[in-house]
Amino acid sequence: MRHRKAGVKLNRTASHRKAMFRNLVTSLLKHDRIKTTDAKAKELRRWADHVITLAKRGDLHARRQALSIVREKAVVHRLFEEAPQRFGDVAGGYTRVVKMGYRNGDSAPVSIVELTGEKPETAKSAKK
Repeated sequence: MRHRKAGVKLNRTASHRKAMFRNLVTSLLKHDRIKTTDAKAKELRRWADHVITLAKRGDLHARRQALSIVREKAVVHRLFEEAPQRFGDVAGGYTRVVKMGYRNGDSAPVSIVELTGEKPETAKSAKK
Protein backbone atom coordinates (compact mmCIF):
# COMPACT_ATOMS: atom_id res chain seq x y z
CA MET A 1 0.00 0.00 0.00
CA ARG A 2 1.11 3.52 -0.71
CA HIS A 3 -0.22 5.17 2.43
CA ARG A 4 1.67 8.28 3.61
CA LYS A 5 4.25 8.16 0.83
CA ALA A 6 5.00 11.72 -0.24
CA GLY A 7 6.52 12.64 -3.59
CA VAL A 8 6.59 11.06 -7.01
CA LYS A 9 9.19 8.77 -8.56
CA LEU A 10 8.86 9.82 -12.23
CA ASN A 11 10.68 6.65 -13.34
CA ARG A 12 14.05 8.01 -12.15
CA THR A 13 16.59 7.00 -9.55
CA ALA A 14 16.59 8.92 -6.27
CA SER A 15 19.80 10.79 -7.12
CA HIS A 16 18.54 11.75 -10.59
CA ARG A 17 15.21 12.91 -9.16
CA LYS A 18 16.89 15.00 -6.46
CA ALA A 19 19.29 16.61 -8.95
CA MET A 20 16.46 17.34 -11.39
CA PHE A 21 14.26 19.03 -8.79
CA ARG A 22 17.18 21.02 -7.39
CA ASN A 23 17.83 22.31 -10.91
CA LEU A 24 14.13 23.06 -11.47
CA VAL A 25 13.82 24.96 -8.16
CA THR A 26 16.92 26.99 -8.97
CA SER A 27 15.57 27.87 -12.41
CA LEU A 28 12.14 28.77 -11.03
CA LEU A 29 13.55 31.08 -8.37
CA LYS A 30 15.96 32.63 -10.87
CA HIS A 31 13.45 33.30 -13.66
CA ASP A 32 10.15 33.44 -11.69
CA ARG A 33 8.46 31.13 -14.22
CA ILE A 34 9.41 27.94 -16.05
CA LYS A 35 7.73 25.50 -18.42
CA THR A 36 7.78 21.78 -17.62
CA THR A 37 5.58 18.69 -17.71
CA ASP A 38 2.51 18.45 -15.47
CA ALA A 39 3.88 15.70 -13.21
CA LYS A 40 7.16 17.56 -12.63
CA ALA A 41 5.26 20.82 -12.08
CA LYS A 42 3.10 19.34 -9.33
CA GLU A 43 6.11 17.98 -7.46
CA LEU A 44 8.11 21.16 -8.08
CA ARG A 45 5.44 23.09 -6.15
CA ARG A 46 6.35 21.13 -2.99
CA TRP A 47 10.08 21.83 -3.36
CA ALA A 48 9.64 25.52 -4.17
CA ASP A 49 7.16 26.15 -1.36
CA HIS A 50 9.56 24.55 1.10
CA VAL A 51 12.49 26.75 0.01
CA ILE A 52 10.34 29.91 0.09
CA THR A 53 9.15 29.02 3.60
CA LEU A 54 12.81 28.74 4.63
CA ALA A 55 13.47 32.16 3.11
CA LYS A 56 10.57 33.67 5.04
CA ARG A 57 12.04 32.29 8.27
CA GLY A 58 15.29 34.04 7.39
CA ASP A 59 17.68 32.75 10.04
CA LEU A 60 21.14 31.34 9.41
CA HIS A 61 20.09 27.70 9.65
CA ALA A 62 17.28 28.27 7.14
CA ARG A 63 19.74 29.96 4.77
CA ARG A 64 22.10 26.98 4.99
CA GLN A 65 19.23 24.56 4.39
CA ALA A 66 18.18 26.56 1.33
CA LEU A 67 21.76 26.59 0.05
CA SER A 68 21.76 22.79 0.25
CA ILE A 69 18.81 22.71 -2.18
CA VAL A 70 19.29 25.70 -4.49
CA ARG A 71 22.39 25.49 -6.66
CA GLU A 72 23.32 29.19 -6.94
CA LYS A 73 24.28 31.37 -3.99
CA ALA A 74 23.10 34.56 -5.70
CA VAL A 75 19.61 33.11 -6.17
CA VAL A 76 19.39 32.22 -2.47
CA HIS A 77 20.58 35.68 -1.39
CA ARG A 78 18.03 37.38 -3.66
CA LEU A 79 15.27 35.06 -2.41
CA PHE A 80 16.07 35.77 1.25
CA GLU A 81 15.91 39.52 0.53
CA GLU A 82 12.66 39.40 -1.48
CA ALA A 83 10.64 36.66 0.25
CA PRO A 84 9.57 38.53 3.41
CA GLN A 85 8.14 41.43 1.37
CA ARG A 86 6.75 39.30 -1.45
CA PHE A 87 5.26 36.41 0.56
CA GLY A 88 5.21 37.79 4.11
CA ASP A 89 1.46 37.74 4.69
CA VAL A 90 0.76 34.52 2.76
CA ALA A 91 0.84 31.13 4.51
CA GLY A 92 1.76 28.75 1.68
CA GLY A 93 0.73 28.49 -1.95
CA TYR A 94 3.63 30.56 -3.26
CA THR A 95 3.50 28.98 -6.72
CA ARG A 96 0.87 28.66 -9.42
CA VAL A 97 0.63 25.86 -12.01
CA VAL A 98 -1.07 26.81 -15.29
CA LYS A 99 -1.77 24.02 -17.77
CA MET A 100 -0.58 24.93 -21.29
CA GLY A 101 -1.66 21.98 -23.43
CA TYR A 102 0.49 19.28 -24.97
CA ARG A 103 4.08 19.23 -26.23
CA ASN A 104 4.48 18.72 -29.98
CA GLY A 105 7.15 16.02 -29.93
CA ASP A 106 5.60 13.47 -27.58
CA SER A 107 2.19 14.93 -26.63
CA ALA A 108 3.24 15.20 -22.98
CA PRO A 109 1.00 17.56 -20.97
CA VAL A 110 2.94 20.78 -20.31
CA SER A 111 2.43 23.42 -17.61
CA ILE A 112 3.92 26.73 -16.58
CA VAL A 113 5.00 27.03 -12.95
CA GLU A 114 5.26 30.62 -11.73
CA LEU A 115 5.74 32.40 -8.44
CA THR A 116 2.73 34.27 -7.11
CA GLY A 117 2.86 37.66 -5.46
CA GLU A 118 4.12 40.94 -6.84
CA LYS A 119 7.82 41.22 -7.46
CA PRO A 120 9.18 43.96 -5.18
CA GLU A 121 10.84 46.99 -6.74
CA THR A 122 14.62 46.68 -6.66
CA ALA A 123 17.09 49.52 -6.35
CA LYS A 124 18.36 48.96 -9.90
CA SER A 125 14.92 49.23 -11.51
CA ALA A 126 14.03 52.24 -9.35
CA LYS A 127 17.07 54.17 -10.62
CA LYS A 128 16.19 53.64 -14.29
